[in-house]
Amino acid sequence: MPDVIVDKAIYCNGMRETITGDISDAFNAARARGDCYLWIGLHEPTQEEFDLITSEVKLHPLAVEDAIHAHQRPKLERYDDTLFVVLKPLLYVEETSDIEVGEINLFLSGDFVISVRHGRANPLAGVRRRIESDPDLLAAGPAGVLYAICDQVVDTYSRISHEVEHDLIALERRVFSGEYTDVTEDIYSLKREVLEFRAAQDPLVPVLEEIVKGRVELRTVARDQFRDVLDHLLRVDAQVDEHNELLTSALSAHLALVSREQSTAAMQQNADMRKISSWAALIAVPTMIAGIYGMNFDYMPELHWLLGYPLSLSLMVISVIIVHRLLRKSGWL
Repeated sequence: MPDVIVDKAIYCNGMRETITGDISDAFNAARARGDCYLWIGLHEPTQEEFDLITSEVKLHPLAVEDAIHAHQRPKLERYDDTLFVVLKPLLYVEETSDIEVGEINLFLSGDFVISVRHGRANPLAGVRRRIESDPDLLAAGPAGVLYAICDQVVDTYSRISHEVEHDLIALERRVFSGEYTDVTEDIYSLKREVLEFRAAQDPLVPVLEEIVKGRVELRTVARDQFRDVLDHLLRVDAQVDEHNELLTSALSAHLALVSREQSTAAMQQNADMRKISSWAALIAVPTMIAGIYGMNFDYMPELHWLLGYPLSLSLMVISVIIVHRLLRKSGWL
């Protein structure tokens, strides 16, 4: 399983011991030496690959199925003497402002930690280095591993929350810039990312509350440390709610501005149409008079009348003046 196992080590007496043999030997060594635990990190194992782990430790089939197939909500469950914890780490892609959601499944017992990670978000190499350099976390055993992973996941939430805030500010500036640009799709896109963010972090709150309130038995767990992680998570939870509300307000404001722009354009179009119609009416009056007197008939009234031509011209001018004044009075010109 060289491609699936990211790292494996035995932690005993504040020291890391790299496993050189197979997994079975590592489990036997950790159990034989007493106050030690084994941490095996896996990345997207298949059922056959994970069977090599379950052949050494008794894990509940439902938890194993969840760990292999992923797509679970953050949760905490106990199966006999094994604790099963699901976390949803996030990865912020700066080029596209997208948020990728991963998954970390943890099996914790007194003498082992099995971490199953899906996706690119939050590799656990940094957590291992932190634990290996902190004697207190090493002394906490598997509970220290759980705390360090939760702390890293929540710290990532906090950083991504600030990135989302910057994106939100940029969107608000575009909405109220005074230039007509359609940012509806961008607002919906960011709102979708915020909802994915919320779906990842919000269910983690009751998980940490269970630990802080002492409803979950963890050996030598430092509940003050978990309480600090919970405080940070609650702060992020409030920020995500604010981002969601601000995006809703920004969308409403943008739609209102778009509606106003469309109404202004429609009013201007109506004004132009009225002016065009008015000028067409002014031209139609003399055209009608000229058309009547331009008909080729031998017997027409006023056809041989000496004053017919100047009277026709005068009638055209007077009619145009009357129509022009009426149009000006009605506001069409």
